[in-house]
Amino acid sequence: MIRKLTAGLVVALFYVAAASMPNPRSAPAQEAPRLQSTAGDREAVMITVYNQNFGLVREIRDLSLARGPVSLEFGDVASSIQPETVHLRALDGGRLTVLEQNYQYDLLSPQKLLEKYVGRTVKVYRWNEVLGRDEMVEAEVLSVNQGTILKIGDEITFNYPGRLAFPELPDNLIARPTLLWKLDSGSSRQRVEASYLTQNLNWKADYVMVVDENDRRGDITGWVTLTNQSGASYENAQLKLVAGDVQRVSAPAAYGRAQKLAVSEAAMDEAFAEEAFFEYHLYTLNRPASVMNNEQKQVTLLEASDFGIRKRLIFYGAAYYFRGSYGQVESNQKVGVYLDFENSEKNGLGMPLPAGIVRVYKSDASGAQQFIGEDRIDHTPRDEKVRIKMGEAFDVVGDRRQMDFDIIADCVTESEWEIKLRNHKDEEAEVEVYEPIGADWEILSSSHQPTKVDAHTFKFTVKIPPRGEETITYRVRVRWC
Repeated sequence: MIRKLTAGLVVALFYVAAASMPNPRSAPAQEAPRLQSTAGDREAVMITVYNQNFGLVREIRDLSLARGPVSLEFGDVASSIQPETVHLRALDGGRLTVLEQNYQYDLLSPQKLLEKYVGRTVKVYRWNEVLGRDEMVEAEVLSVNQGTILKIGDEITFNYPGRLAFPELPDNLIARPTLLWKLDSGSSRQRVEASYLTQNLNWKADYVMVVDENDRRGDITGWVTLTNQSGASYENAQLKLVAGDVQRVSAPAAYGRAQKLAVSEAAMDEAFAEEAFFEYHLYTLNRPASVMNNEQKQVTLLEASDFGIRKRLIFYGAAYYFRGSYGQVESNQKVGVYLDFENSEKNGLGMPLPAGIVRVYKSDASGAQQFIGEDRIDHTPRDEKVRIKMGEAFDVVGDRRQMDFDIIADCVTESEWEIKLRNHKDEEAEVEVYEPIGADWEILSSSHQPTKVDAHTFKFTVKIPPRGEETITYRVRVRWC
């Protein structure tokens, strides 16, 4: 009997010990190490900025990882990032697989912190002037909608004066935008390239042009103005600019908010190298540049001097003039002033010009430069002509009068016109009179030789003597159906 009891006790103790031992099959998997990477890990950063308010960011970082699964917080990325455009690759041939990617942009702020503590208890400190110290009460945050509503003791209150203190920072609030990757790494150290598109990186071109006293030669300086409101800074970056109309499917709203800009000093000692790129043009700055967040930077794009320009005075008509009977159409009509030049090497230019505003100056009799007009130009390839409208002439005006109007048949009319141009200057003025008709036309008679511009436009070119007048008359037949 004693032997049976002893054997039974041994068996029972064995099962108890076995039950208390951990089961390797049911043990929880080891949690992947969680590592961080910041801008301090950057070996290089390259940004390509498009003049459509977005940019491409490429970073090379040296990362300390671990073999196998690892969680990596990749920080110091733009708050305006488009997460779906992120691409990560190993540069040294090592194995690196992205298993999962999350973009955390729920940024820490007083309002966000309060929202996370709705339904939880916080401490409220209020200064007691009698005691000369803070007094603390515990309060439950009931709501933060249009103000903070607290429950203190048995009372519900809002606008309670005091300083709120929180026991901890919620896990889902971060101080800055972060990419969180779950990786499978083949080595404990990896050099990687991360690239992504971001909104709120933009650039524009501006030009300063100076004409000589005869309005026949000019100098021009082109400026690039780069604006970074992407939510990240890029120190000592390789900077490239793309000029052209790049097709984009959508333009999502930025996550970050624009802030007041700080204008940096202009750098004039380095220029951009230009090259054709696909169907656009690429401009590369020949030195590193730091592009800080909420900064506006200006860099010289191009400089050219002593190129030929031509001033033109143009008097425009309108197509509807020829459809009805009007009599006096315009009196003292303004004559437009334009500057034309050819963007060619033989003219001292030849670099493709990105779209931008050209501001024009000229020296007065004392030698001081005065602003005389500005206009916006489109992207202009080399060997194309550029026309800048300066404004309206002060001393050259014109009258336009319909002298006769006859209906010949359905959709067919004849009209006779008189255009008087007056020049109040002390030198001769050449004026081009453009007549857009917008229909089939035939000039039956005219005092000056017309020139056909296109299928629906003709023009006259006349020279008006100093303080003189010139009159153009013509009769035209128009058919519009």
